[in-house]
Amino acid sequence: MSNWYSESSPLERRTFWASFVGWALDALDVQMFGLAIPALIAAFGISKADAGLLGSITLFFGAFGGWIGGALGDRFGRVKALQITVATFALATFACAFAMTYTQLLILKAIQGLGFGAEWACGAVLMAEIIRPEHRGKALGSVQSAWAVGWGAAVLLSALVFTYAPADIAWRLLFALGLLPALLIIFIRRGLKEPPRSVAADKTPFFATLSGIFHRDVLRSTLIGGLFGIGAHGGYAALTTFLPTYLREVRHLSVLGSSGYLAVIIVAFFCGCVASGIISDRIGRRANVALFASACIITVLIYIFAPLTNGEMLVLGFPLGFFSAGIPASMAALFSELYPAGVRGTGVGFCYNFGRVVSAAFPFLVGFLSDHIGLGPAIGIDAAFAYSLVLIAVLMLPETRGKVFEQTAATRA
Repeated sequence: MSNWYSESSPLERRTFWASFVGWALDALDVQMFGLAIPALIAAFGISKADAGLLGSITLFFGAFGGWIGGALGDRFGRVKALQITVATFALATFACAFAMTYTQLLILKAIQGLGFGAEWACGAVLMAEIIRPEHRGKALGSVQSAWAVGWGAAVLLSALVFTYAPADIAWRLLFALGLLPALLIIFIRRGLKEPPRSVAADKTPFFATLSGIFHRDVLRSTLIGGLFGIGAHGGYAALTTFLPTYLREVRHLSVLGSSGYLAVIIVAFFCGCVASGIISDRIGRRANVALFASACIITVLIYIFAPLTNGEMLVLGFPLGFFSAGIPASMAALFSELYPAGVRGTGVGFCYNFGRVVSAAFPFLVGFLSDHIGLGPAIGIDAAFAYSLVLIAVLMLPETRGKVFEQTAATRA
């Protein structure tokens, strides 16, 4: 695992850490919401469906943020676009701390979605273009593991804040803290270098870049990649948005107790991302995704529907987090290799984030179904269905492992 990093150039390493930290900060700000749902329901007097809508609106606008952010990177440069996106999601998260009504919070969550969707598209493509092909899966899998780092930081902050502060104040403090780490990324990204872009890219109208992914040469990749994104994000959103609530209200765990269960899943998610990157470079993108998607369906159903004790749930939390990580960890490398340079950012941003448009319905559906069949069954059914879509989509995509990008050799100096 360490070989790819030791073989990397200084620029490749700087790019890796910039992308890693950026994605970790994204996760920190976004995951705070799921952990604050019970407090938000009490503070604004809303239903679980209303709380689910807050998560859905973030995913929905994240889809457009990813598409637009990827196109901005194609047209104006990856690093420039990256800096703007970090400021957007950090400031929006901070502003959530001062929301006085449900409507205000809804608007701010939409703006946050625009920023975090765009950040991933810019950072993932930048890393994909800088790193050498034989290490692309490992590097991008490791970048994706940063989500677990940010998620873990959010859980720790949540446990501390909700333990020592009243709930009606704690959720505001949590969102306010989302601004502080993002300040570091400005300094980290000063050492990055823009990958070479063609003269044609500088002259292409922005809207032509946005629509370029629907050209007949890449249309099939765009449609199937969108289906892949729906399943990947739908499963993740259905599982994680209400998981803290499920552990506390259904399994009757305390804040600190539920944090322990989440810690197991988060550590497993980190390991799953790294493992997926290694396996992807070894057996190929398609086989890797099929393996993780199949295992994820089985594990989710057991975790939610089997009559498990709290101790057994703790043990099963590791494979749940591990297998659910393998799918998003493979997406950046796979999607980057499906598109040519002129629309690579747009294509990656669209495929990864288009799934957010449809998957935005999954948290809302979980909240709605929970009123009829219970929270656990609602989570399990939605997540298993979504991961089945991933399995179908990946079987229709070509194998792209080891693809050499245009004009990338000079970027590794």
